[in-house]
Amino acid sequence: MDTVDMKIGVVGFGLRAGLWKHAHKPGQGSEVTVVCDTSKRGRADAAAKIPTAKVTDDLDVLLASSLDAVLVLTPDNQHAVVAVETLRAGIPTFCEKPLDVTLEAADLVLQTAFETGTRLYVGHNMRHMPVVVQMRQLILDGTIGEVKAIWCRHFVGNGGDYYFKDWHAERANTTGLLLQKGAHDIDVIHWLANGYTKRVSAVGDLAVYGDVASRRDNSDRRMSDWFSLANWPPTEQTDLNPVIDVEDISMMQMVLDNGVLASYQQCHFTPDYWRNYTVIGTRGRIENFGDGPGDVIHVWTTRTQDGFSEPDAKVEILDGDGGDGGHGGADPKLIAEFLDFARHGGMTQTSPVAARQAVAAGVLATESLRTDGSARTVPELAPELLEYFNAGQPARMTAL
Repeated sequence: MDTVDMKIGVVGFGLRAGLWKHAHKPGQGSEVTVVCDTSKRGRADAAAKIPTAKVTDDLDVLLASSLDAVLVLTPDNQHAVVAVETLRAGIPTFCEKPLDVTLEAADLVLQTAFETGTRLYVGHNMRHMPVVVQMRQLILDGTIGEVKAIWCRHFVGNGGDYYFKDWHAERANTTGLLLQKGAHDIDVIHWLANGYTKRVSAVGDLAVYGDVASRRDNSDRRMSDWFSLANWPPTEQTDLNPVIDVEDISMMQMVLDNGVLASYQQCHFTPDYWRNYTVIGTRGRIENFGDGPGDVIHVWTTRTQDGFSEPDAKVEILDGDGGDGGHGGADPKLIAEFLDFARHGGMTQTSPVAARQAVAAGVLATESLRTDGSARTVPELAPELLEYFNAGQPARMTAL
């Protein structure tokens, strides 16, 4: 396996199809040999970009191929549908985040991976983003003491273009953007805090885009066809999805199982586009200003008299050295880790359990904000699943 290219399959050649570039390296360890997409455009794109690959609209054709790993890059509400089949076929599976849009579907994926013993990896690429990795290292180094609180503000300046002109705008496809978009940040909060949400509540609203009258069925187009910074202000957006029933502003509060308190705010009609994390410990706090290479993490560890003070240290956010890899260089590292895991197994920086817990928090927060805003309790995973995944999915002699 180490001297012959791994044969990789891809299911879904749409918004996240760019990951194929990091898996398709003939002669260097891996090659995409089969692509499955139910859309004519997806198949055409795959054939043009990977002319050596077999392209099909039939998942059974892919499942019957000789594959060493598969990337599941379908729309979110199809993640479990496909991943369950690839896992049952014994193909080590990369599932794009979120794991799925319901807790039941997410749990089914984990249960199937457990029962089959097939390796499962979930694409939470922000665990490889320099800003997150560096903030976590500051925490592990004890710079701010024991973490007690985390706040995250997510300014989604491209929200109108990214999420309100296609399938993302419909609950049936995403449950809500607090889950679909927020799964990244919920997972980061959990990772920085070293704990998982046990109780969550939220408020939210469709405050802007629901009132925009310009609507269009964009199924014949993709985001790259309509994206423009000239689509401003948000109230003057055009060609929004005919159905919009997800919130464009949401705020959730979390109580983690280790006592850490956290909050996450998401707004899709801001002029700027970045994430701001504040982590407060018993000996100081850290906060990022910008989240890309060259931006800065501020560190305060000295008490001051009053008002704003300059930080005790400024840590420059590194370049992930990903070239055009995306997400600050996180995407190529994500795929590299998955392919190594598919080959050899072992522990990884991402975690199926963490992915499930992010879905659970996002789903229950959405349920809270759409009802009375009261707190919801996250159901626990079965002990045998926790033990299996926390041990790195060791080889097991079980099968369906």
